[in-house]
Amino acid sequence: MTNTKIGIAGVGGIGSNVAVNLVRSGIGSLKIVDFDRVEDSNLNRQFYFADQIGQPKIKALALNLRRIRPGLHIEAVTARIDAANCQSIFGDCDLIVEGFDRQEDKKMLLELLGADRIVVSACGIAGSDLASIRTRRLGSCFIVGDFATDIACAPLFAHKVGTIANHMSAIVLRHREVP
Repeated sequence: MTNTKIGIAGVGGIGSNVAVNLVRSGIGSLKIVDFDRVEDSNLNRQFYFADQIGQPKIKALALNLRRIRPGLHIEAVTARIDAANCQSIFGDCDLIVEGFDRQEDKKMLLELLGADRIVVSACGIAGSDLASIRTRRLGSCFIVGDFATDIACAPLFAHKVGTIANHMSAIVLRHREVP
């Protein structure tokens, strides 16, 4: 398809599922960034397997994605993304997918990267209701979710996380040619 390089900030429920969708849709170059390891509690909604518990998420995800598409160009970076390294980590990416858990991290990424490239983000991914999922556009940022249901007040369910990741993937695919 295209040589657009997509950056994925955080490869948990949102990031790992968006990555799978993009690889299956023909995206050939990804940069995945995370610092965390696969845990048993991740398996209900993230693209990892029981035998990968304890492994760094980026290494496990890179392996899983290459099983789908062996020729995939994937750069796996182990890092906790913050204001000091965000621009240098994603400077070579044409489009960014935000998959953070914490609101302050989401805000930081959108503020630092959202002015000069498309950023696709999520807000309100907890709970089980799909009817209230919608997309908002703020400049070059697209935000998908119900904008209300936080993980602090409701559990995460695979069907809702997957639905939001699917919507986010569609936005990336629609805008992948835009620098």
